[in-house]
Amino acid sequence: MDTGTHLVMGIAIGGLTLVDPVVANSTATTTAVIAGVIIGSQAPDIDTILKLRNNAVYIRHHRGITHSIPAVILWPLLISLVLFLLIPSANLLHLWLWTFFAVALHVFVDIFNAYGTQALRPFSKKWIALGMINTFDPIIFGLHVIAIMIWAFGANPVITMFSLYAILTVYYIIRYALHHAVIHAVKNTIPDADIILLSPTRYFFQYRIAANSSTHHYVGRAYGRSITLLDKFLIEPLPDTPEFHAAMQTPDLQSFISFSPLYRFEIRDIEDDLKEIRLIDLRYRSNNRYPFVAVAVIDPSLTVVRSFTGWIFSEEKLQSKLEEESNNS
Repeated sequence: MDTGTHLVMGIAIGGLTLVDPVVANSTATTTAVIAGVIIGSQAPDIDTILKLRNNAVYIRHHRGITHSIPAVILWPLLISLVLFLLIPSANLLHLWLWTFFAVALHVFVDIFNAYGTQALRPFSKKWIALGMINTFDPIIFGLHVIAIMIWAFGANPVITMFSLYAILTVYYIIRYALHHAVIHAVKNTIPDADIILLSPTRYFFQYRIAANSSTHHYVGRAYGRSITLLDKFLIEPLPDTPEFHAAMQTPDLQSFISFSPLYRFEIRDIEDDLKEIRLIDLRYRSNNRYPFVAVAVIDPSLTVVRSFTGWIFSEEKLQSKLEEESNNS
């Protein structure tokens, strides 16, 4: 989920912690625990700072090790110990338990996005992305804001937050059923599809669709069970050429393929005998464009003169980014 949603979830969990008598009956423990769950609800996304380095590092590692099994164990320990040093009269065990709950819930809800997480590391580096909930879901965010406002106006926080999460449990069940219905509709539209990836949008019934058969890539959208196919591309084997192999060694393209499960490629000649090799993720079609790409430009000596990976929504912006990378290298 997005940062704002994780923040309101942390505040809501803070209200829920008051169901615990040890928390509710100690001002020090209440203060520490509410701080712990708010910090814990944000902690796994600390890897967002990798954007300051470059897109390739960020894409390769975001929601990776910081969302892994060891991290889910270590974040609560670290946060709890720091808060206990600041508030030594707090109950350390209950501080750790509630902080662990907040961290684990953060990782759990991220699994439902199309982006996903590497939550099974170190046992598997596979991205787990169920594609049922948009990264920003206005219903989830809005219900949290409403519940927090009700609490702020004096309602019992335990009853309020239990009601909130009961409603959200039903909401997730509905989203699961809708996701399953859309998958079934795609299979009816593309009977030989062996890979189907859904990316929920902010609109309840609308999904982006990317699918593979044995011969073609398909891109489309769904409104409920109504499927519209927008693009169809012949699946071609990756080129076995020196230029392509050189491009695939760049950090930008390596990060792209570590994250993208369904993409196509384009190769074109450009100025000064250069070749541009472009990988295009098919999951995020928007305004007739595919904004998530990786690009490498190769000269005749097989040197990568510039490369880039990330979300770009115009060709002009992409070329500008490539020029920036060339100037910085």
